[in-house]
Amino acid sequence: MQIAGSVIAITGAGRGLGRAMATELAKRGARLALIDVDQAMLEQCVAACTEIRAEVRSYLMDVTNEVEVDATFTKIVSDFGQLDALVNNAGIMRDGMLLKVKEGKLVERMSLAQWQSVIEVNLTGVFLCTRAAAAAMVEGGGGVIINLSSLSRAGNMGQTNYAASKAGVAAMTVTWARELARFGVRVAAIAPGFIATDMVAQMRPQILEGLLKQVPLRRLGDPQEIASTVAFILENDYLSGRVIEIDGGARI
Repeated sequence: MQIAGSVIAITGAGRGLGRAMATELAKRGARLALIDVDQAMLEQCVAACTEIRAEVRSYLMDVTNEVEVDATFTKIVSDFGQLDALVNNAGIMRDGMLLKVKEGKLVERMSLAQWQSVIEVNLTGVFLCTRAAAAAMVEGGGGVIINLSSLSRAGNMGQTNYAASKAGVAAMTVTWARELARFGVRVAAIAPGFIATDMVAQMRPQILEGLLKQVPLRRLGDPQEIASTVAFILENDYLSGRVIEIDGGARI
């Protein structure tokens, strides 16, 4: 797919990886539909893309709300006349151990709210957005869907909910690639490792040092390196049904 002139929707576009993706694709001439629940952050991203002279529109949307999702993607197609690609970037973390035990006594357990909130955004949200976007792409003659999985999909202590959601995203990616190929829709995923986002920057130095010990390249990934991978997937018309790991060689 040629990026220049293509209409690309990005969820969670207001900050972090989403903003890096938006500005990278803006530089490449994409027409952008930027989606987030945070209006202030979304406006900042729109301003950054507008400065690059990209055609860009913003949409406030909760990825877990079926009605909002369907209405937003209908609006995107109406506004731009088409939808060529979707990047399912929106996600949250609510880390915690399944059980916390002190001196042989159970003191805490992961709450159902912790579990459901992450599953709703990271898994159900990806399902709802993909369903809406894929319908538009099938009717429009094809497109590309890129999902954000994670290194943690293999399982990680303290991340029962997050790991499960990202493993599910990887599985859905392969499933949809097989189902939608006959309609000209490619589906792939990126599994980032430890990336230098605002969330990581807030970690205590000793925790960050521990993370870096797991990375053979001994550094955090740059959001730009994830953004350039998005561009690679969009432009490579023979890439589908794969999860690309961008993790500096780290393995959990």
